[in-house]
Order: sequence, then structure tokens, then C-alpha cells
Amino acid sequence: MAELNGTMMQYFHWYIPDDGTLWDKTQHLAPELAKAGFTALWLPPAYKGMAGKSDVGYGVYDLFDLGEFDQKGSIRTKYGTREQYLSAIATLHSVGIQVYGDAVLNHMMGGDAPETFRALPFPQNNRLWPKGELHEIQSYTGFNFPGRQGKYSSFEWHWWHFDAVDYNAYNSGDRDTVYLIEGKQFDDYVALENGNFAYLMGCDLDFQHESVRGEITYWGKWYLDTTQVDGFRLDAIKHISAWFFPQWLEALERHAGKDLFLLGEYWYPDIQTLNWYIDAVRGCMSVFDVPLHYNFHVASKSGNHYDLRRILDNTLMQQRPTHAVTFVENHDSQPLQALESVVEAWFKPLAYALILLRREGYPCVFHADYYGADYEDWGRDRNRYRIILPSHRWLIDKFLYVRRNFAYGPQYDYFDHPNTIGWTRLGNEQHPHAIAVILTNGSDGLKWMEVGKPNTRFIDITEHIPEAIVTNEYGWAEFRCKGGSVSVWVEA
Repeated sequence: MAELNGTMMQYFHWYIPDDGTLWDKTQHLAPELAKAGFTALWLPPAYKGMAGKSDVGYGVYDLFDLGEFDQKGSIRTKYGTREQYLSAIATLHSVGIQVYGDAVLNHMMGGDAPETFRALPFPQNNRLWPKGELHEIQSYTGFNFPGRQGKYSSFEWHWWHFDAVDYNAYNSGDRDTVYLIEGKQFDDYVALENGNFAYLMGCDLDFQHESVRGEITYWGKWYLDTTQVDGFRLDAIKHISAWFFPQWLEALERHAGKDLFLLGEYWYPDIQTLNWYIDAVRGCMSVFDVPLHYNFHVASKSGNHYDLRRILDNTLMQQRPTHAVTFVENHDSQPLQALESVVEAWFKPLAYALILLRREGYPCVFHADYYGADYEDWGRDRNRYRIILPSHRWLIDKFLYVRRNFAYGPQYDYFDHPNTIGWTRLGNEQHPHAIAVILTNGSDGLKWMEVGKPNTRFIDITEHIPEAIVTNEYGWAEFRCKGGSVSVWVEA
């Protein structure tokens, strides 16, 4: 489980350089990250992808190759070698930081051998009605991992371990077809987009198949034994049968003899769907608060036309805070990525105040928001763009300091103006100091708020406003912030 007032960082973005240095950098910066207030890191997929050392990790080829075997043109992964990865985790643990591994269990890619079998073609956007007859196809569904030669697992994958593919060598130019393998069905208890969204990409694992479930469970136990991670971030869970994960977690926790933290990526902005999913997995995992991210996205694009009183509406932070992992941006939503839904730079300090300084949710800071990023890639319009994302580290570090030392106790909300909102935290016995947070998407903001500290001097830790504020005899004061900005007031 997440530590009280704990904070996670997604310690990568899509365009991290593929120079094999991330694990070493993680190890080197571990003390600095702990001092800043991070209590957990979500690290990127550590195993070999189909593109070898340039693969971000989501084109997963071999779950057991953590940068140890000469496969797909390299020994190391994009981020380094197995030895460097395990060393980084050990160092993070030594400074009190938990580690969550990234588990991509939905699909495999880059098979070693083509296999021939029969399949039923479906349109990409309609998994309910086939567009042709059952016929023979050839696809790369044979995985025998020649570089690993059976070390750690002798399991080899074949077409009968998958339920669908999207590549047919007999018609290689077709990119609009999903082939449901003969005798298979699309997984149940998945997202209903496209009629049934079990299939996403590559060779789709068939979780109805006992051998598949057995191998994925065996891998999870091996991964825990090998890496000592404290939990997993689960990729693309809306494409995998929901009933599998409670079984998987129970087996892993029994094996490890400890509680594990599971975080699921169910990318869908509808709160009812996310509530359904949490119930479907019997509450065994937290999920990303995607609706909150989209609220931030829309608010950042709308300027002072957005009603900030509604910023938490229809979010997990509001409705299921104990299962909400809150975030501002991630590797999928960043500019030029598949789910691009950018939160504009001016609004990010406001958004980070909302996830870091309130009591609801388990916040996750994005690597590119903390350190900044500079990269180039092709856009959907086939033009090439250079993207520069500014670092918000200075303010995020301030928020982390406040979160760790002051953000405790009762929370009073003042969401009573369309452009200026605020809240206060009154502290508790162990952390008796109060804070007041105020933010606006319009002109300079003012708000009377109660902090429970009569005749007490408060300063703005963001340094946006240099003058102190003193509460009245009843513990109230008119707190303020500059236009389009946030101020965090702490006892001086």
C-alpha cells in the first residue's frame, strides 16, 4: 500500500535517450529523490522489446530478458543492463524508496518464427462482426528466445497461446484487420470500445488458456524474487480479462509473503467505467485518475472560461480517493504521443498543487514535468516537431516539502468561485502546522479561509507573493495569489 502522504514519480518519459544510462542515473540520484520527498518510483519496462535497445518497453518481446541476453540486436535495453537495473533497485530501497515494475502482460511482439493457422478477420473498429470468412494466415507467433536458450523459463510461445493478431504475411499491406485465431474468442470482462477491446496490438495473450495464466503467474513470482520490487504498474488493463488480476495478485502475495501495490492503467475518461473496473477486480488495485487528467487538460486549454469549482467533478479523486492515483501528465499524453492530451505549462503548477497538497489520492509526478524534456518526433500531420517541456521542479519540490511536513489533518474546501478556489489543512497532533492553498485561472485571487490559527503569521512558500499575511483572532485570513497562478501559505 501507498505510504501516508507518499508521492510516486514516473521515472521516465517516452523520449528518454536510448543510451542505456537510465538505471545508473536512477541509482546516482536516489538519495536526492528521497530527500525531495519521493517515496516510490514507477520505473519503465525493464525487459527486452522487439526494437531492442531503442524500445521504450511496450513492444515486449521477452519478459525474462532484463538486459542480459543478446537478443533483438543488443544485450542491454534502452535503459541499461540487468545488473544495472537490480543495483538501482537496491539503492532505491536503501534510501527508503519503493519501486514499482512496469508489467506489460497484454501482448508480445517481434516473434522469432512465422506460423500458419486459420483465423477470422474483423475490422479494427468492429470486433463484433467479421468482415470475411475463416481462412489460413501466417503470422510471427513463434517465440523461442534463441538468445536466452531456456534460462529462467523453458516456455515457448506458439499461435495457440494467443487469441488474435493483426499481421498476415499473405497480405502484409493490410493494417486494418484483426485476425481472431480459429477456436478462440476475444477475452471477456474487457473494455467495450470497438464492441470488444480485448485486442490492442501484436500477439494478444489468451488469458482463457491455462498455460498462459500459468506462465504469467510464474513470471510474476520470478520477477519478484529477482528484483524485489514492491509492486507493479500494469499496462493496458482494459484489454485483459478483469477476473485474472485478483487471482494473479493473490498468488504473488502468497509467494512473496508481503503486500504488493498494484496500479492499473485503464485509459478511459468515464468515471462510471473506472468505478465498474475497481469493483470488477474486487478493489485489488488502484487505477490512474484519467478523468482528472482530462479535467486538467480542458482547464489548461480554456483559461479563465473554465469553472474551477468543477475541477474535481466525476473523478476518482472525488469518488474513490482510496483507489485513485492522480497525475497531471504521462508518457502517453505528452506531446506527439498516441493519447496526446497536453496540460499546458501555465496550468501545471495549479494541477500539481491539486494532487500534491490535498488529502485525496496517491499522486504521481511525471519525469518530464520535474526535469523538463527536449525532443523531436513526427506529428500526426506528418510534419516533424521539436518539443521543449519546461521543468517545474522548483515548485514541485516546494509542494513536496509542504506535503511531507504540513499537509495533514482536517481539510476545508473553498470551491465557491468559478475562477478562484482554495482549501486549508489544519494539521494534526504530529504535524500541528496549518496551510492554505489558493489558485486562480483568472486575475489576482483573494479568498477568506480558516486555518484555525489565531493571530498567526503565514508566508507564501512559492515566493510568488513576498508579503506575509497574519490571521485574525478567529484564525481566518484573506489569502491571495497572483493571476493564473497558485500560492501556498504556511506558518512562518
